[in-house]
Amino acid sequence: MQKSSNVHIIGIGGIGTSAVAKWFLHSGATVTGSDTHPSDIIQNLKLRGVDVQIGHATANVPEMCDLVVYSRAVSESNPERQVARERGITELSFAQFLGQLAKSYKTIAVSGTNGKSTTTAMIASILVEAGYDPSVIVGTQVPGWKDGNLRIGKGDWLVVEACEHMASMLEIIPNIAVITNIEEDHLDFYRDIDHIRETFQKWIDCKDKCANIVLNKTDAESQKLNAKYVDNFAVENRHTENGKQIFDVAGVEVMLKIPGEFNAENAAAALTVAHIAGVVDDVALKALAEFAGTWRRFEHVGEWHEASVYSDYAHHPTAVMGSIEAFREFFPDRRLVIVYEPHQHSRTHELFDDFVSAFDGADVLILSEIYEVTGRTEKHFESSADLTEAINSRGKISKVLYAANHVEAESHLRDVVEAGDVIVIMGAGSIDAVARKIAG
Repeated sequence: MQKSSNVHIIGIGGIGTSAVAKWFLHSGATVTGSDTHPSDIIQNLKLRGVDVQIGHATANVPEMCDLVVYSRAVSESNPERQVARERGITELSFAQFLGQLAKSYKTIAVSGTNGKSTTTAMIASILVEAGYDPSVIVGTQVPGWKDGNLRIGKGDWLVVEACEHMASMLEIIPNIAVITNIEEDHLDFYRDIDHIRETFQKWIDCKDKCANIVLNKTDAESQKLNAKYVDNFAVENRHTENGKQIFDVAGVEVMLKIPGEFNAENAAAALTVAHIAGVVDDVALKALAEFAGTWRRFEHVGEWHEASVYSDYAHHPTAVMGSIEAFREFFPDRRLVIVYEPHQHSRTHELFDDFVSAFDGADVLILSEIYEVTGRTEKHFESSADLTEAINSRGKISKVLYAANHVEAESHLRDVVEAGDVIVIMGAGSIDAVARKIAG
């Protein structure tokens, strides 16, 4: 796979697949790709010399192509995948690519419902600080990395984010497997929480190939897993001083400049991995203390109408609640205005009641219409208008508004925002564009 010289990537605008494109560019391969819509990620790839076509067609696959990598959102019926099969070109999903890559390294793979990207980036930062010079593929952009979602090192460690959607993590057999937590999610694929937990159990049943399993001690579902070699992590004595949070992990005091109990748990997982990898505490703690966060995770993007604008990726009820609590913790005396775009009809439907109570900490809430993921055919259930009505009926938030689209969401913002507010543009879809636009 790594010797491929002409690689075509279908769905190249994804955060994971774009990292694959950069990986092969660094190896000297010719890279082409296609996607359904233009984006900043695609524009960046074009500037790097990648020929990207908008729209899928058989003509997009070069005659000399010797490897096709595709996003999991790309179906078997995709014309570019069909022509690849007809020509006998090797095909790999993004997860299969990670699995093949992992065979050449000592691999740390991070999975779980929430916190995967941040935990992966924290672990990578620790290994970099320790001089391990790891290679990393992460599902976000890391400030200071020239390739953003990719780092190519000369060391023998690889750190990757292992997504649980469609059981993708099963493609990766790591030396160290990290599970941040296990909750109901992706119920368009999984039957229920038991099915999710059973799939994680299957992942860590790689036995001796997985030398260490790192689990969240306070997560009930994770603690139901049976693992041969287990290191549990937990956060104790967490408090805030001078705008920073301080807490203990296995008797070691940790300091973070990014907020939120969930980030403390991410750091606890990263420190536990550092111990396993042989990194001394002083080095690991320095890396965590300097960790500035990642793209769309409590990211301050600018100011607008004398209000601070943040972008946040939270899209699961627990993550939404945790993010709002973190903003409250850091801005206790300021109004919190949330603009949220639900991600997927199935997630919104299956977790509807949880979403209804997840925003209680907001002062103002604007709900944009549900984001539909390209390539996933979904049945439509409730709309954001239904969610708005249900949240309003609780009477916990002073103002809850429905927006049919991003333009209407921005219009509502102009009506409600006051000087000194904290505006949080939240969701895993394209709602981030609103944050970038209003903040200039």
